[in-house]
Amino acid sequence: MSIFSKLFGGKKNGDPYSVRLERAKALHGQVVKYVTERRNDNEDVIGRGGALTVKDDTFIVDSSGDRLFVCNISELEVSTLMSGDGVIVRGPNLLEDGKYRTITVHFVYYRK
Repeated sequence: MSIFSKLFGGKKNGDPYSVRLERAKALHGQVVKYVTERRNDNEDVIGRGGALTVKDDTFIVDSSGDRLFVCNISELEVSTLMSGDGVIVRGPNLLEDGKYRTITVHFVYYRK
């Protein structure tokens, strides 16, 4: 492996299932402050409070007492916000017959 591939990450041929599962498990139990979704050039709050859960082979976002997003881990895309206080979650939502959805989940800040 060259020095440049070590510095810049080398080739990325998509995320294998094991990497997606590891990311999802790292988010399991994370407490949600609020959830937003971009609609018509606005960032709308679609839920407050809640938690992120991994159950069997699905990733679940619960907020405001409702289940907002359910996606198979094999199809899940997760990106961490630059601030580190949330994630962008993308994938087909099983609650809406596989409609592709992108939501932003902001975490509750706990001082350590």
